[in-house]
Amino acid sequence: MKQLIQKKMNEEAMSFYRALIAIVLPIAIQNFITSAVGSADVLMLGYVGQSELSAVSLANQYQFILSGFFFGISSGITIMGSQYWGKKDTRAVQAIMGIALKISLVVCAVVALAALLFPRQLMLIYTNDMELVEIGVGYLRITAVAYLFSGISQVYLSTLRAMERAKLSTIISGTALFINIALNATFIFGLFGAPKLGVIGVAMATSFSRIVEVALCLIDYSRGKFMKPDLKVVFGHHKELFQDYLKYSIPALLNDLSWTVAFSSYSIIMGHLNADVVAANSVVTTVRDLCTILCYGLSSGGSVVLGIQIGEGKMEETKRNASRLCKVTFLCGILTGVIVIAIRPLVFLCFTLTERAYGYLNFMMWISGYYVIGQVMNTVLIAGVFRAGGDSKFGFICDTITMWCISVPLGFLSAFVLKLPPMAVYFILCLDEFWKIPVVYKHYKGYKWLNNITRENAA
Repeated sequence: MKQLIQKKMNEEAMSFYRALIAIVLPIAIQNFITSAVGSADVLMLGYVGQSELSAVSLANQYQFILSGFFFGISSGITIMGSQYWGKKDTRAVQAIMGIALKISLVVCAVVALAALLFPRQLMLIYTNDMELVEIGVGYLRITAVAYLFSGISQVYLSTLRAMERAKLSTIISGTALFINIALNATFIFGLFGAPKLGVIGVAMATSFSRIVEVALCLIDYSRGKFMKPDLKVVFGHHKELFQDYLKYSIPALLNDLSWTVAFSSYSIIMGHLNADVVAANSVVTTVRDLCTILCYGLSSGGSVVLGIQIGEGKMEETKRNASRLCKVTFLCGILTGVIVIAIRPLVFLCFTLTERAYGYLNFMMWISGYYVIGQVMNTVLIAGVFRAGGDSKFGFICDTITMWCISVPLGFLSAFVLKLPPMAVYFILCLDEFWKIPVVYKHYKGYKWLNNITRENAA
């Protein structure tokens, strides 16, 4: 009997791992492509000059904040869409996509207008170095277009992932982002007879690639392969679904915005220390993003797989698979930390920085070696496991208290009141993930996050 149970458990585990790999790998590839574009921007701008590198890094904090908004909007789609997809209710999935799209367009339009009309004021929030401000102003004005188009594409790509179409999502975003890389190189280095536009060229490439991405999304939607296009459903009024979406996505959205804005505040702190800290931080952030791609893929993919199982009513199996996801993520986090430390010499060769900036970068990469372990574990649990079961409130409360009541105040205190050395400030800021690990683990073991949130005849 024990052997039979063990065999069944092994088959269940293998089925989960196969489903996880099928969706995680495309998401990881998509994340890699996205991060690779950002890394290419940083690397190519490093050849232009350290000031250009630092200015774009600070200007991109608004894209970073917007990405937190997209992650929150996407979480609402994943939380509800994956469970309705588990029930094969495609009308409800399409209605959820429409709700998210309307919210996204409003927010992105506001951010785009701010970047277009008030770029100087936006840059002054992050730095008082006027050289960096002037470079960033031109960059922000052009990328305003990208912000608006991102609001459309990110919603649609998230819907594809919730419907287990991560491969197509990767193809669409990958195509657009490879165009971005090609245009970056063309405008930065003046290839094929094009003028050398530097930072302005990077902004133009980013905006054009987003337009291409939206065009590809619209082409796929019109094909109607997995859901019949119905604009009445997309832009219709769905009172109960809208209420559910607000109930489950707003805490997730506020969670991601709270964390993102708080994390962006770290850049405000470092941006007012010195330019070498900004340059080193932009490099280490890029490296860390590249190295944690698979871990964040586990969070996004795991949320979809677990959400589908909950929609199918497989609660006990979901518990066991959540545990398997956590174990895989922990091992992945340790491996990632080792990689971050091991590639330090290679990273130093890829960038031209001042001697002081190199010293900061070396310290930051050692810190990142252990920081990523706490980062990926908390992300998988809060943004993956908990949200799969409709629990988005816990993460909002936990991250808000941790970031805004502990980490950000300590960062400002250490930098501007105690005036500690820059790397002491950086070390204090990088404690944020470890404050919350005990609380997050306790919530996970309580299983209050495990809920089926679907309705009958929702749309």
